[in-house]
Amino acid sequence: MFAKIILPPAMGVKNKTGSWRTTRKPKFLHKNCTGCRMCYLVCPEGCISGSKKEYDVDLDYCKGCGLCVKVCPVNDIIMEEE
Repeated sequence: MFAKIILPPAMGVKNKTGSWRTTRKPKFLHKNCTGCRMCYLVCPEGCISGSKKEYDVDLDYCKGCGLCVKVCPVNDIIMEEE
C-alpha cells in the first residue's frame, strides 16, 4: 500500500506556518510556466495550487523552503524577501 505524497496544508487557524516562515517567500512570475506541476508535486506542505500554467502559493502555510524554485525547469518562480 502506498501513502499519499502530497498532503493538504495543516488544518485550522492555529496551524498556519506563515508567521514563522524563513525571511524569503516564493513568487510565481507566470511568464514561462509550462504547466509541468513540479512545484506542486515537490511542495512538502501542499500549499501550491492551480492548474495549467497558473500556479500560486498559499503563504499562510508556506515555510519558505525554496524547493519549488529549485525544481522549476523554466525558472518561473523566484524567492523574494518578505
